[in-house]
Amino acid sequence: MSNITWRENETALGKSNLVYTVVFSCIMVVGLPLNTVSLCTLLCRHSLKSSNVVFLVNLALSDLLLIISLPMRTYFYATGTWPFSVSACISTVMLFRNNIRSSSIFITMISMDRLLAVVYPLRSRHLRTASIAWKSVVVVWLFLLVMNIPESVELWRGLKNSSDVACFGFPRQNWKEAIPYFQPVLVLILLAINIVSTALVSWTIHRHLDSPARGINKVNIMVIFSLNLMMFTIFFLPMTLSILIKNWTPALKPLICLASVNCCLDPLLYYFSLEGFWRKKEDSHAMDS
Repeated sequence: MSNITWRENETALGKSNLVYTVVFSCIMVVGLPLNTVSLCTLLCRHSLKSSNVVFLVNLALSDLLLIISLPMRTYFYATGTWPFSVSACISTVMLFRNNIRSSSIFITMISMDRLLAVVYPLRSRHLRTASIAWKSVVVVWLFLLVMNIPESVELWRGLKNSSDVACFGFPRQNWKEAIPYFQPVLVLILLAINIVSTALVSWTIHRHLDSPARGINKVNIMVIFSLNLMMFTIFFLPMTLSILIKNWTPALKPLICLASVNCCLDPLLYYFSLEGFWRKKEDSHAMDS
């Protein structure tokens, strides 16, 4: 009976690993060209003097960093082995975590930038500058790098103390200790900010429904905020809850897989955030602001 159970578990594990392999492969195939083209378009056709473009460029960069870590993760699920070093494993794990954190932060910054542009267009001009935007993103990346240090140390200890050489197969208790609770708190706080921002912008747009809305495309604005909320509720929130709720532990791997899909949908945000996305710098500079 135990042999039958073991074989059933092996079969179930093999099927789940096949699903992860297919999903991560599709993310690479779709996400890499989409984000590469988006990043090149943002850099070549739009001015980095716009705070909005600065946030979008860093969001695209965050997605690309996640995508370049997926080949090793895909190899692991396809073969069930990890022939790479411990450092490669730590880098792969941290790139994923940094993507969730940086994406949620930059998406919130985009929401706040659009909020100021719609609700406080004149009073916020001195805040919505490229200089402030660049300083903000530098602080974000430095913050993430600092947080990587203790997490990487815990991951290294967990891998060294484990008899399992697989990157994503070391004991759950060691892996869990490496995930600080600041990530769930961060995601929940940023989600609350996005909900409030969406409500304020929606109220402002409906209040001026019959007016030109200060030259702003109302449909695009609401699509942006809808996409932002979708990113949080579909991709970030389930994994966040799985960290907080111990009973959801078995669902964590599928939710990690789901969270990775966010990098394939971010290009939609770039398109709707910039009305002249495909136009040259001189034609779209006014729209970027």
